[in-house]
Amino acid sequence: MAVTPLAQRSIAVRLAVSALFWSVLILLVAGLLLVAGFREITERGFDQRLLVYANDLASDLVTPGALEQREAGGVGDPRFVLPLSGWYWQVARPGARVRDIRTSRSLLGSVLASLSAESDERRFGEIRKGYIGGPDERQLRVVERDIDLGEDGRFVVRVAGPAAEIRQEVHRFTLALGATFSVLGIALALTTLLQIRFGLQPLTRLRSAVHAVRRGESERIAGDYPKDIAPLAGELNLLLDTNRDILERARTQVGNLAHALKTPLSVLVNEADAGSGPLAAKVREQAELMRGHIGYYLDRARAAALAGTLGTMTEVAPVVDALARTFPKIYRDKDLDIDAAVPAALRFRGERQDLEEMVGNLLDNAAKWAASRVTVTVRPSDPERSLWCMTIEDDGPGMPPDRLATMPKRGQRLDETKPGSGLGLSIAADLATLYRGSLKLETASLGGLRAVLELPGDGA
Repeated sequence: MAVTPLAQRSIAVRLAVSALFWSVLILLVAGLLLVAGFREITERGFDQRLLVYANDLASDLVTPGALEQREAGGVGDPRFVLPLSGWYWQVARPGARVRDIRTSRSLLGSVLASLSAESDERRFGEIRKGYIGGPDERQLRVVERDIDLGEDGRFVVRVAGPAAEIRQEVHRFTLALGATFSVLGIALALTTLLQIRFGLQPLTRLRSAVHAVRRGESERIAGDYPKDIAPLAGELNLLLDTNRDILERARTQVGNLAHALKTPLSVLVNEADAGSGPLAAKVREQAELMRGHIGYYLDRARAAALAGTLGTMTEVAPVVDALARTFPKIYRDKDLDIDAAVPAALRFRGERQDLEEMVGNLLDNAAKWAASRVTVTVRPSDPERSLWCMTIEDDGPGMPPDRLATMPKRGQRLDETKPGSGLGLSIAADLATLYRGSLKLETASLGGLRAVLELPGDGA
């Protein structure tokens, strides 16, 4: 299934996708910044705890002989006594041998690695912080401090704690932050959808108003709109008025032309009727032919003008039912049965007169050739374009397939054995084309001719 590009989607979808993208991006960046800030704060607080222990050890070094007299683990925290607890301290002179290094009992004779290389250029008194690997391969957070006691020499105090505590604090904060931001994101999404619905409501009303005009339920776009949309509604109303004026002028011109031609034709026919002989007969014949052609083209011009009229709708079922009752009376010698099945809700977007012209010509042709039966059925043709299809079949002799391939031109007759002008099918085809529909001739399942008329409905 083809994916519709975002540029072709509705404004509501585009606004929702845009708001969702930027909201997620902002919340993600904000979350990363907050987690990074919380990690820094947690590390700073953890370092302060380690520094308290380091200062406690450093203060004991000021007392002569404190390093030799201090009991291991004497910083007052039992975790420095538990073996491999992750909490360790270490006091030693720079470059001291392992046996000369004093450590907490929890180290079990191991030593803590230095955060920086020991050298004479390293400033004593500075405090260094970082991560190292512990004796049990756990990561440790270490605070390291160099102390210069003058004549008593220099010492390096290191205090370490498990880095897992920092990670756990950050993890708990991340989970809490994620839950909070998730709730916030859902609230923002719902708020955005409500804002989009509220903001686009005038456009929805405008669309409904245009739809009402197209369905023939209203002549103009009514209602009050925001100042951003009101000019559009006004321009659409002006367009409707202009279209209505153009169609009215076209109707007037067509009517004037019809009246202007009727009088000369009537004069010619009357003069021909008053005379006799081949010339008078020829004049009558040509005058009747001219009258037929003028009527055909005037009807076509009127239909072309009305085909673009907005808001013109015709109920199909009453038109078909009336014609289905009429033709059995016209062809009563055949005992004709016309079976019409048309949905009551079906509507044709066009003039009633044009629909009667198309269906009437097709039913007349079917009744003329049918043996005794004609069927009329309706089905959807193209739902996306709101087209529906009417099929009219008869049980007559039908036509050879090679002759059905070409639609008869104006005045061209498919069979010369029946009387008629030959304009019926071509008029129906021309009218269907004017309404952006079509007419096709096929072989019917009953054995005769099938006329397939495709026309626009409500949503076209």
